[in-house]
Amino acid sequence: MVSICFATNNKNKLAEVRSKIGDQFTILSLEDIGCMEELPETQPTIEGNSEQKAQYVAQKYKVNCFADDTGLLVDALNGAPGVYSARYAGPECSPEDNMNKLLAALEGIKNREAYFKTCVTLVLNNQQFQFSGAVNGTILTERHGEKGFGYDPIFQPNGYTTSFAEMSMEEKNTMSHRALAVAKLFDYLKSAGK
Repeated sequence: MVSICFATNNKNKLAEVRSKIGDQFTILSLEDIGCMEELPETQPTIEGNSEQKAQYVAQKYKVNCFADDTGLLVDALNGAPGVYSARYAGPECSPEDNMNKLLAALEGIKNREAYFKTCVTLVLNNQQFQFSGAVNGTILTERHGEKGFGYDPIFQPNGYTTSFAEMSMEEKNTMSHRALAVAKLFDYLKSAGK
């Protein structure tokens, strides 16, 4: 079975991706390849951060790998928090801090439309490929659900009556931004015979 490293320190993301792809590939974690450091994320775009992390791991650890970067883009906030979604409330902030800041910024605003966007960069045999996924929805006025991570408790995808945090991982994996991008990645790997 083909092994490939998912360049993330986020155990929730790792579990989501492993659940999504089943037993078609062996997904290694950064810990599995001996990488214990924080990966660089200094680019001004989601695509740039994804590429930076994948290239860093591929070059330093000599492995085929992929990395993702995700942003929540809110219409009424001109696309914020966007590329800064993970550190919206500051460098040492928690997901709770980020949600509190976002809910405060949207207080009294009727337009709560937003979308999640994920970009996945694959570095395979020194070649680079990018895949993206997005899901539209609205920002709720309060948290709903205990599952998921990040902004999941306050994001309700269009066409659903529940937040991401109220969905099982299996349900979220049928339509989330990351699931869509990862599906494109693995379709490519299968078609390339990897």
